[in-house]
Amino acid sequence: MPDEQTEDAIPHANPFAIFEDWFAQAKASEPNDPNAMALATATPAGAPSLRMVLLKGHGADLGDHGGFVFYTNFQSRKGVELAANHQVALLFHWKSLRRQVRVEGTVSEVSAAQADAYFASRHPESRLGSAASDQSRPLDRRETYLERVEAIRAEYPDGNVPRPAHWSGYLVTPAAIEFWQDRAHRLHERRRFVRDGDDWTSTLLYP
Repeated sequence: MPDEQTEDAIPHANPFAIFEDWFAQAKASEPNDPNAMALATATPAGAPSLRMVLLKGHGADLGDHGGFVFYTNFQSRKGVELAANHQVALLFHWKSLRRQVRVEGTVSEVSAAQADAYFASRHPESRLGSAASDQSRPLDRRETYLERVEAIRAEYPDGNVPRPAHWSGYLVTPAAIEFWQDRAHRLHERRRFVRDGDDWTSTLLYP
């Protein structure tokens, strides 16, 4: 067997450090949205739902145990589900690198100051769209939404739309992080990290 097949592509190390390295490579190689991630939630009855969101913060220094941050409308379907069930899963798939990262954990709200700062950093058009949207609720026609956007634009011609009270962010605190690396002939490599107090244990998994 060639040497490159026997060497570990995913060593035991701090999983946030591995993620940071992989994410930096993804930002250099992915043509669009390297921070895109699938977010899985579930209803109290256990029915799953899944959608793509954007990673807006990550690292070992977030919260007490590190994590991953995304923002949303708390009145959206995912917001309602997260209010009832804090368990989530994330999936990053970087096709250009032939890699995946899975995250399992729980969510908590970011601070109002964090949410304000991120909302203020968004493009004015994005702020208008968020303020005008009753996300996930029925819409009679697209023109209704666009008319609401224009009404808010008229109210805030300078573009400084304040953050709606129902729009904020979540910190996903991981209990487990799994890395998957494509290898030749489908002899792939997987390593799963599980939180153990303030540290991590890891094991290789059969692909």
